[in-house]
Amino acid sequence: MVYGLVGLKTHSKALLIVRREGNRIRRYVHVGTGNYNVVTAKQYTDLGLLTCREDFGADASILFNYLTGYSSAQDYRKFLVAPINLRRRFEDLVRREIEHQRRGEPAHLIFKLNALVDKRMIRLLYEASQAGVKVDLLVRGICCLRPGLEGLSENIRVVSIVGRFLEHSRIYYFRNGGKEEVYLGSADLMPRNLDRRVETLFPVEDPSLVRRLRDEILETYLGDNQKSRLMAADGSYERLRPEPGKESLNSQEWLIARAVATAERPVESAPAGPQGRPRRRQRRR
Repeated sequence: MVYGLVGLKTHSKALLIVRREGNRIRRYVHVGTGNYNVVTAKQYTDLGLLTCREDFGADASILFNYLTGYSSAQDYRKFLVAPINLRRRFEDLVRREIEHQRRGEPAHLIFKLNALVDKRMIRLLYEASQAGVKVDLLVRGICCLRPGLEGLSENIRVVSIVGRFLEHSRIYYFRNGGKEEVYLGSADLMPRNLDRRVETLFPVEDPSLVRRLRDEILETYLGDNQKSRLMAADGSYERLRPEPGKESLNSQEWLIARAVATAERPVESAPAGPQGRPRRRQRRR
């Protein structure tokens, strides 16, 4: 039994299976945003990725060797791991977005997380806003950043969604001049997550999954006008209501309906964005 590292809470959500297949060893990796807990799995919204890509397997092996004390190697290929390289690499990604904006290239940040508290990260997001980067923040809980302040955060929007299920997934989207990058994982932008816990963020590299995260999940949450609350510049929240003539959208209910439509093995694909609830499709015969 291994209990982790002294002084650091292990908060990463990762699973590694090493399997002999013929004359080779293959590593299967599951990484995600959710706890491996049967109770919270029924109550939280989470995302996970199962892969056998070699670079993910190598990073997972480094992570578990680090946790068990068998190795101090810190050269990760894909993972952003706290307290090793997550803060530094994440700040570099935000600064890259600022540089894209200054060069007149597409720049947009969409972060979905539980809490935004870290002072350095907040200052960096203010800097991004001042440079003209559009910043959408889906922060379920505490948010110490103030949006909409003149000369500081006019380009930042903060939305909190509280619905039937507890919003628990962390999604970090970077427009990156058109070469989009998305990271998922366990870390909020808080000092404890960035400096005092073992946390993992990992990239989603399949273009179809990137599009799904962007168009089906993030855009659906940003379009929610039933369970979302918009933060004002003074830190207060106002509940959003559908604009006249605009269809109402409950993001969680829409995603549930989308999952049901997918489970029914539709002949044609369900809608890719939050344009109302998915239509019921005919079953294959």
